[in-house]
Amino acid sequence: MEPLGTATILLVMCVSFLLFFSTWRKRSGKGKLPPGPFAFPLIGNMLQLSRKNLPKHIEELSGTYGPIFTIYLGSEPVVVLYGYEILKETLIDLGEEFSGRGSMPLFAKMATEPGIVFSNGEPWKQLRRFALFNLRNFGMGKKSIENRIQEESHFLAERFRNTHGQPFDPTLFITHAVSNIICSIIFGDRFDYKDEKFVTLMNIIQENVNLQRSPWTAEQKNGKSDFSMGSLLRSTVELFIAGTGSTSTTLVFGLLILLKYPEIEEKVHKEIDRVIGRNRNPCMADRSQMPYTDAVIHEIQRYLSLVPLGLPHAVTRDINIKQYFIPKGTTIFPALNSALYDSKEFPNPEQFNPGHFLDENGAFRKSDYFVPFSAGKRICVGEALARMELFLLLTMILQNFTLKPVLDRKDIDIIPITTFVSSGPKSYQLCVLPR
Repeated sequence: MEPLGTATILLVMCVSFLLFFSTWRKRSGKGKLPPGPFAFPLIGNMLQLSRKNLPKHIEELSGTYGPIFTIYLGSEPVVVLYGYEILKETLIDLGEEFSGRGSMPLFAKMATEPGIVFSNGEPWKQLRRFALFNLRNFGMGKKSIENRIQEESHFLAERFRNTHGQPFDPTLFITHAVSNIICSIIFGDRFDYKDEKFVTLMNIIQENVNLQRSPWTAEQKNGKSDFSMGSLLRSTVELFIAGTGSTSTTLVFGLLILLKYPEIEEKVHKEIDRVIGRNRNPCMADRSQMPYTDAVIHEIQRYLSLVPLGLPHAVTRDINIKQYFIPKGTTIFPALNSALYDSKEFPNPEQFNPGHFLDENGAFRKSDYFVPFSAGKRICVGEALARMELFLLLTMILQNFTLKPVLDRKDIDIIPITTFVSSGPKSYQLCVLPR
């Protein structure tokens, strides 16, 4: 063997040993990072972790290492929080310390300046306050937004009617409707569903969703100005994409659930007929009188667990928790699905059951474990809007239509497709019949 080749091999071996030793030191001893699976130099646990269903693998690791453990994505340590108790202790009780945003390189490469979702520190606080203030001014949580959603629901109902009972994939129709609600808030107007610019925008959003379901690599770059045109533009784009993708995916999944369980659809139909009837628009005031429908929507969100591991957080300072030490800047995975699928709070969580959110008298039952929008200081800015959209659009659809499956109901697969980042339904078609 050539001397140069031998020297290269020895150098690689030495570097690998040093990296391994450094990793071992961080992972052992009192006051160190939480325990976790053995990590290789350079690649960490990347070869061991399941990319097809990382959340399921994280659940298995929690059975071995407990509610707080460390995995390595490459050479970067990531602390995983698993279970409602540890999520509450960190995201809520230590909200400020766990309010950082973890590295999200894919999105950093999509813009030169971060927006509200991916910024940190004082820039994030100012952008968040600015967004919440203006969204409220635009009517979020108020009657004016409710009217916009009701208006769009009419266009969606008309589009459903024009299928004339033939099979169709509801994804595009619902995505257009939800996106138009955001458009009416941000741009002051909606788009015709066939508008070329609107269709192009929808295609870009769908491409973005596909990218989100791939692993993220490299590091995030912070913007220099809190209110530069770039950061404000990026914040608008983030709100637009997040507000379209999450709600539409949840609604599409909800229709699939109802195709599988016609008895649940029938109960919702009866509650709609009793409270709303067939001749007026559903409104948010109806929700308090419709506990079963409200429970169905909550169970759809729980069962889907749209972002099972949550968006990555980061600790804003060195912190000791339990007997472990987490250095400032460490990325945190708050496993939201661990609360949503907690068997003590939701018996038989693998089964879809609206009764998870109903008490013995049939009244709606709130749960602190219901965290699809995350928790603490990084909770979703658009939570109020999403809740309104889910209730008003789903009740409008079921007020006007009966869902008919294309397949035998026993062949309908409602298990979500779960990837590195998010969950969603498998592609399907359905028919809608006017009531």
